[in-house]
Amino acid sequence: MARLTPRPVPTEMQTLKPLLRSCPTCGETLWAAYHNYRTIPTRAAVLGLTLQMCRCRNQACPHVHHPHRPEQEGRLALPKHAFGLDVIAFVGQQRYGHHRSVPEIHQALRERRVAVAPRTVTNLLERYDELVALSLQDTTRLHRITQVRGRIILALDGLQPDVGHEVLWVLRDCLSGEVLLARSLLSATHDDLAHLVQEVQQALPVPIVGVITDGQPSIRAAVAQALPGVPHQLCQFHYLREAAKPIYEADRHAKKILKKRVRGVRPLERQCAGRTDPEAEVVRGSCSAVRSALPDDGHPPLTASGLKLHDRLTAIADSLERVEKRGPCPRPSGA
Repeated sequence: MARLTPRPVPTEMQTLKPLLRSCPTCGETLWAAYHNYRTIPTRAAVLGLTLQMCRCRNQACPHVHHPHRPEQEGRLALPKHAFGLDVIAFVGQQRYGHHRSVPEIHQALRERRVAVAPRTVTNLLERYDELVALSLQDTTRLHRITQVRGRIILALDGLQPDVGHEVLWVLRDCLSGEVLLARSLLSATHDDLAHLVQEVQQALPVPIVGVITDGQPSIRAAVAQALPGVPHQLCQFHYLREAAKPIYEADRHAKKILKKRVRGVRPLERQCAGRTDPEAEVVRGSCSAVRSALPDDGHPPLTASGLKLHDRLTAIADSLERVEKRGPCPRPSGA
């Protein structure tokens, strides 16, 4: 599909030259041959790059006339890509850090004056996944991380951003907090998950001494198949959530009852519509406080939403009682 808008005009110009002065093959001096021009939109500016290309003139060199590009170019953008690496990192952070959809990420980039199409956001998200997967496959990095403690406590969990899409399975070391492997799978059978666990085990120079998961049946079977005899523990958060289920149900029922008692907020707001007297201001402020307290569900089982709502409504009621004890608000002169 052809572009419907013109390409962005560079707002900042830079000239990059190769740091390498000698041919890495024959050692002869590299000569400036020609210049390339490239426009890279970033979050801060639209960079207009002038790239000095160098070549070796030694006819006996196997890499004669092979162009050498500036090394600093790779710190700004990927080869043959139109957007900077900071834009790709921003897209990945918004997707997996803040769980935003592609249209929301596109809107966030537009608000930051990055001219990008919605389809391009999807392409940038795919490049982000590829870069993350590539970095996680670095065995040297895994050896450096795991050899410090000499053992691994493996955490395994799946993330499905949208219903019907692939599930992103993440294997993480609980001791260092580092991600050991991340891969998207269409299915979640125990054979597929066991293959992931075995892949991590073979890449690590230290043993896996324990596994922590949410207790999903397919994960249990995968761990038993890939790591026989290794202790498998239920995640503390999931364990607490299962133990607190009776309390959570009672708290949710109490919250429903509390919500029924404050359903008369809207008629009170209608009665104060158009009024500017102090009583109307107090009523509108109290109604706004009630409305803001209702949608906060908390994070069960760590926070009981019903108790939180009770505390907030109690604070609002106490405030209204104090206002009532003070008597009617003084009316402005001339009213």
